[in-house]
Amino acid sequence: MRGKRRSVAGWIRRVIVILLVVLVLPYILIPVYALPFIRPLSTPMIADLLTLQGYDRRWVSFDNISPDLVQAVMMSEDGQFCSHHGVDWGEMKGVVEDALAGDETRGASTIPMQTVKNLFLWNSRSFVRKGLELPLALTADFLWPKKRTMEIYLNVAQWGPRLYGIEAAAHHYFNVPASKLSADQAALLAVSLPNPIDRHANKPSKGMRRVAQVVHRRARNSGAYITCLYE
Repeated sequence: MRGKRRSVAGWIRRVIVILLVVLVLPYILIPVYALPFIRPLSTPMIADLLTLQGYDRRWVSFDNISPDLVQAVMMSEDGQFCSHHGVDWGEMKGVVEDALAGDETRGASTIPMQTVKNLFLWNSRSFVRKGLELPLALTADFLWPKKRTMEIYLNVAQWGPRLYGIEAAAHHYFNVPASKLSADQAALLAVSLPNPIDRHANKPSKGMRRVAQVVHRRARNSGAYITCLYE
């Protein structure tokens, strides 16, 4: 009987240690990922490796990414990227109020939040994941320059099955490097991000084209919003 209790206690201790490691490890890696020569992998990439499927990702520096693409992604995903500190509390408050009222919630993830989710967490929606995501995003935004955050995000974002990063996406969909993407191509790639499995930038639906046109107009007039990236 004592042996069984010791065995159970041993397993409980192991589970606690594993959970602590999982919770603490991202806070160790965040300052490491601030180093410009580090090229982090996302959890979906690691999953593709572990399942022997492989993936296509070609790291590209921020300066070798078309400004049209950066502006389009920013205006599509997180227009206040330069002004918040990892979390857009105004948007987050609206989501909480909608949830408490029983209404359908809208997305309020900033680019730092999406970046830490891609690097350390999982894709399915849950309050647990969001609770882990918020302090990670605040920490990353504090330790990483805005350009580094955008660089990492655009190199780990998924643009299709086993297709990660803007360089691989630009070659896959338009047969050009990320530095040569046009404004129209950039807008189509930006609006495909929320659903990269079903949305294909080189074969857009009418609805996708309409949204891309809106993003294109916003990106063209985004000068006041992108000062943290382009001085």
